[in-house]
Amino acid sequence: MSLSSVQSTVSTLKSCQTDIGACMDMISDVALGIVEAQGMDNSSALKKLEDMILECSRLDREINCFVESVDEMTAQVRQEPPEAMVHLRDSVKGRFTELMSGVSDADLQRHSKVVAFKDSVRKYAMQAGQTADENEGEELDEDIAVTQSQTNFICPLTQVEMVNPMKNKICNHYYDQGAVLEMIKVKHKNKKTFRCPKVGCDNTDVQQSDLELDLVMKRMIQNHKRQSKKT
Repeated sequence: MSLSSVQSTVSTLKSCQTDIGACMDMISDVALGIVEAQGMDNSSALKKLEDMILECSRLDREINCFVESVDEMTAQVRQEPPEAMVHLRDSVKGRFTELMSGVSDADLQRHSKVVAFKDSVRKYAMQAGQTADENEGEELDEDIAVTQSQTNFICPLTQVEMVNPMKNKICNHYYDQGAVLEMIKVKHKNKKTFRCPKVGCDNTDVQQSDLELDLVMKRMIQNHKRQSKKT
């Protein structure tokens, strides 16, 4: 076993985390579909989805612990004679077991996408309830309602309707995922900060870590598109 082959394996595992994250987003989207169609009545289906996303959280944590174990043990091996490589596998396994023993259910619950799953289901259930109540009362002027919804769904960067809306947790503004991530990348490459493009916002340093995909907003946009096609 060589250090280069070890690093190649680690890189492959890290790329798997992207797929795990995408899977967690899909689970959240399915949950919102259930809430939209059946409200919170189908609690057994939502519980199964929660179990699934927690299992994804565990897989993600296992990869993190393994990568940390490899980084620590390979750093140690580099300071030792070449024959120490023989024991690298056992050293990594031992450190990995030690790190995973400290992972609790509460740690899995704190995964950002698990938190987002629960928040999205709760918020969408409230949104669906509010929509139902509004439909029973007086209707808003149709032109005003359409204008307001279109304005909320427009990305301030692209000036077109968002596809994958990301919410800025600092200033609560939205941008389309592809546009904002590319803008941040370009700005950082030129050693500049990215200012929130929303008019009047004083957030002068938007970081990728400030952003989160808002699945509730995404579903609202999708529903808006479907309604627009019917009219």
